[in-house]
Order: sequence, then structure tokens, then C-alpha cells
Amino acid sequence: MSAPARGDAVILDPPGPEPVGLGRFGEYGGRFVPETLIPALEELEAQFRVAWHDDDFRQEYAGLLAHYAGRPTPVTECHRLSERLGLRVLLKREDLTHTGSHKINNVLGQALLTRRMGKHRVIAETGAGQHGVATATAAALFGLDCTVFMGAVDVERQALNVWRMKLLGAEVVPVTSGSATLKDAVNDAMREWVASVQSTHYCLGSVMGPHPFPWMVRELQRVVGDEARRQCRELLDGADPQYVIACVGGGSNAMGTFAGFVDHCPDVQLIGVEAGGLGLETGHHGAAMTRGVPGVVHGMRSLFLQDEDGQVLEATSISAGLDYPGVGPEHADLGARGRARYETATDDEAVAGFQLLAETEGIVPALEPAHAIGWLAREAGRAVPTGSTVLVTLSGRGDKDAAQLMERLGEL
Repeated sequence: MSAPARGDAVILDPPGPEPVGLGRFGEYGGRFVPETLIPALEELEAQFRVAWHDDDFRQEYAGLLAHYAGRPTPVTECHRLSERLGLRVLLKREDLTHTGSHKINNVLGQALLTRRMGKHRVIAETGAGQHGVATATAAALFGLDCTVFMGAVDVERQALNVWRMKLLGAEVVPVTSGSATLKDAVNDAMREWVASVQSTHYCLGSVMGPHPFPWMVRELQRVVGDEARRQCRELLDGADPQYVIACVGGGSNAMGTFAGFVDHCPDVQLIGVEAGGLGLETGHHGAAMTRGVPGVVHGMRSLFLQDEDGQVLEATSISAGLDYPGVGPEHADLGARGRARYETATDDEAVAGFQLLAETEGIVPALEPAHAIGWLAREAGRAVPTGSTVLVTLSGRGDKDAAQLMERLGEL
């Protein structure tokens, strides 16, 4: 049902392509920050570039992924779901990593860099809490001080992850400004970094923000896609899936997945599924790729939900991890070039996907990847032809969302 077995050595593919100049992916990306942060970003870029080509660093990182994070994660064939949808559905099981999501891949690499730079404190933003939990986990492992900024709305709906972060020794700072969600947590984390940059590393959780973060986080997450490509070829007798699908908020699990296929497999169709919220027609959604326009926010030029005056709009999603009004710049470029396409799933479709995977395969997904399952269920036999082979990245497990869905669904 899966390949290869857990416990195999982690194989890191050679480094991927770098963005042009100061982090440009086509017309997107860049570095738009206060002068105070320029030296820290230049140091981070230089340190990461050297480390990412250093055999000792890569060996230590691969060892942590194998023996601490539990990689490689398997690809699981979903027989009953496949029969239900008329497709061959494979899942890349990031829900099986230590801490329960793909976020651990990124934070272990950034924690190694923090130590390499001689800093003793990390800060992070979090929405669903998975990145916060992963950062707190790595901080405990490396003996680093840790502060996590989290929107007050998300603190309430992700209470389990807040408790986990505190258990791991992190300080959790509720953010009450703005919409009190992920966007506002990023704002406060960046303000804190400006004030404490000499001793603190900002462990940004997605492929967003100023250069080098979008490039660096993609590289630290590309193990997902590189593993999946090899695993699919083993399962499919050397063939590739016809479709590779992942949910997209900021976009790290999708970009890590796509990185394994975008250049190696030009015929594979890459599909990112954004938060459709209450429906695109309502204006209450998180679909920056679908309805966003170019702008500069959080240190990068990308696509953002904005009004006619250029003010950033609030995103709406049942999922805290997709509740962001922008998207990483490399996704914006992939969409502009037509190499990937971006679709949406509503809150209701995500909940239906959550239930469908649980009922057919005994796998409870996080609400974020449930959007990808919900979209696939809707489009099977339509946008995705009957008989197609599809790989879906299951970026996290659903225990964090249990209380929220118990309240929404009531007695089952």
C-alpha cells in the first residue's frame, strides 16, 4: 500500500533553482523591509546558501528528518476512496511526521541555521498552530527560547495546539489587532523581529515574506515532493501521477510538493486548492491566487486580496491555516506562467472532504488538506477525468480540528 518503508534513509536531492536577484520569481518576490532588517536578511541568505551546499549540514539535517521527524513519510494508496471517485488516489502522508504536519521539515532546518548563526531565540507566527507547535518542538530540541505569535481568533479555535506549544516551553502571544488571525500574527512577529534582530531568528513558516524566506522554506520543504516523485514511480511502475494536488494558504506544503515535479515531470498537472470560504461570490474567502491582485505586503510582492484603494481585505476560511489574504510569490509566478493552476473549495466542501476521507480510508485529515480532498471529490469525472491517477499531499492530521468540527457537525 505504500513505498518506501518508514525508517529508510532520507535522501536529499541536489539544491533547487534559486530566484533571480533579490529573490524574484518573475515579477513577484523581492525584499521590501525596513533598513533595520536588511543585515539580518543578508546574513540569513548567505548562511543558508553556504549551509545548503555543505555536506555536513545536509547530513545533519537529513539525520534529523529521519530519526526525529520520522521521514520518509509513505505514499498510501486509497483503494476505497479511489473506487468511490473513479480515480486512482494516492496520499503523501505528511500527517505521519512528528508533530503531525509538514511544518517540522522547515523548522528543523531553520533551527540548525539559528544555531549556526549563534542566535539563542526563535520567534514564529502561526495560524492553525502546526507551525507554532513545530517551532516550539525544535526550540525544545535545540535549547532555544521561543515566542509564538497567534491571532486571538486562532488561539480560541486551536486551543489544543496552544496547550501543546506551552507544554513545549514556548510563550504564546495572542494577537488582537486587525482580524486577529494569521495576517496579524505575521505583522506582530515582524515587528518583534525588528526590535530583537541581534539575538533572534524569525522562523517564518511558509514560502512567503521577504527574500530569502520563500526560497529557503521551499528548499526545506522540497523533500516532500522529491520523496513523493520517487515513491510514485515505484508504485506506478516508473510512471508519474497525472495530477498532483495540494492545499494552498501561504503555500509551503504545496510548494514543497510541486518542487519535486515542476521541472522533473513537465507533463504532470499541478493544482493548488485555496480556501473558498463561504463562496467566491460572497467575497468571504481566502483565494488570493483566484481573486487577488499584485501588491506588496509582509516584505514581498505577490497576489493579495485587496479593495479598490489597495487596502488588504480579511480572508475567510474554516481553516486557520488557510485564513491568509495572500500567497507565496513562487505560487504567483507558477500561476502566471501557467505551470500550475489554482482552484478553490468552500468551507462546506472541506468539511465534506474531511468526512469522506475518514469514512473511506480511516484517515482523519486536517481541515487544510481536506480542502484538496473536497475539491477532488467535486471534480472527479469533470476537471479530473475518470481513471486518472492523482497524488494529494495530506499536509497534516485532523486532531487539532476535532473540537471545531464537533461543534459544527454535532452528533454524527
